[in-house]
Amino acid sequence: MHGNITHKELHYLEDCLKAEQLAAQKCSFYGSQTQDREVSEICMNMANKHQQHYNTLMKHLQKHRGMQ
Repeated sequence: MHGNITHKELHYLEDCLKAEQLAAQKCSFYGSQTQDREVSEICMNMANKHQQHYNTLMKHLQKHRGMQ
């Protein structure tokens, strides 16, 4: 693949973005609701990891949009 992305791949990327955003929000929420400090830390770490995935996917999407 040389910078070209198909319509199907673009939709897949957008679906992945939504899933990562939702996962980050849920992990953050669960981390803030628990009384167990260890569980809270695990949830917040997971939220950060999902946010990193979201940011990476967004960079790829923005790169593609800049090529159009």
